[in-house]
Amino acid sequence: MKRILIALTSHAALGDTGQTTGNYLSDLTHSYFVFEQAGYPVDLASIQGGEPPVVEASIKLDDPYNKRFYERADIVAALRNTPRIADLRATDYQAIFFVGGHGTMWDFPRNGALLGLTSAIYEQGGVVSAVGHGSAALVNIRLEDGRFLVEGHEVTSVTNEEEQAEKTAHIVPFSLEDKLAERGGRFKKAHKMQTNVVSSGRLVTGQNPASAMGTAEAVVALLAVQNHGALQLGLRSFS
Repeated sequence: MKRILIALTSHAALGDTGQTTGNYLSDLTHSYFVFEQAGYPVDLASIQGGEPPVVEASIKLDDPYNKRFYERADIVAALRNTPRIADLRATDYQAIFFVGGHGTMWDFPRNGALLGLTSAIYEQGGVVSAVGHGSAALVNIRLEDGRFLVEGHEVTSVTNEEEQAEKTAHIVPFSLEDKLAERGGRFKKAHKMQTNVVSSGRLVTGQNPASAMGTAEAVVALLAVQNHGALQLGLRSFS
């Protein structure tokens, strides 16, 4: 069983506001434990390596998954010393999951190593997934034939309505909803902060933090089908 990679932003500045941002904690913790419980080895990695920033307001220890995450010394150690995305190999991974948080809007779409790694994982038959602002990783990923990965796929992310409600629409470098549609994605959205998970082939996206667990569960379901098919093929070849 290959590993699942959870990708994290290294960007900590919320535009020119003087405020900090980073990764939204529950996007990370909810997905991590879904993958782990399903039996998958999980790696954490970030754009720059080292300890990636976490949105301070998202560190809510009344969330049982957040609390459990910080009680696990092995996971905390992994978070504090993540490898760089650029140092990883696509062949080690069956799926990649992009955590949300406003920081992703600045470094995910512009990092060549991340774009290349994700394209390679997808081209080798892997699953690509993202939640919330993590879908910023998808806007510039192209496949071998030159098409954008999202072209023709149903997709979701933080919506314009949600960005406006957070009063960040004028701060982020682009509208994620508009950019995904511009790249050929068929954008599907629910009302703000409602759970919304969209599966389209081997692309799985969630709208917001409320969708993180469902997005991870959809990834696990896809991988279960893939791994069952591979097992059946292997058994037929053996016989």
